[in-house]
Amino acid sequence: MSRVVLEGLEFHARHGVFESEAALGARFVVDAELHWAFAGIADDLAAAVNYAAVYASIREEVTGERHLLIEVLADRIARRLLREHGRLEAVTVRVHKPFAPLPGVFRDVYAELTLRAGE
Repeated sequence: MSRVVLEGLEFHARHGVFESEAALGARFVVDAELHWAFAGIADDLAAAVNYAAVYASIREEVTGERHLLIEVLADRIARRLLREHGRLEAVTVRVHKPFAPLPGVFRDVYAELTLRAGE
């Protein structure tokens, strides 16, 4: 199966379990792998998945309603993409929280979810 990847989409949002996260917000980074069969398609946007529209959907989910868990945010993004973009056969969504409130040194924390159409 082929895929288009939107990687490193950065947004300021207020997700998290602590009140300080709700008040101050933080940077969240989203990757979305869009799986669909595009081999041999016409060179026409109408025959493709419009990744500008995908970006807009992701932005609305991340910057809209606050969630306590990035796992829930990943689920909401994945389900919305499958619902709104009928050509998609599956999506993999990663929600990174690089400034998670952890007591040590770390590079990244992220939640990853892969869903197939119809799940």
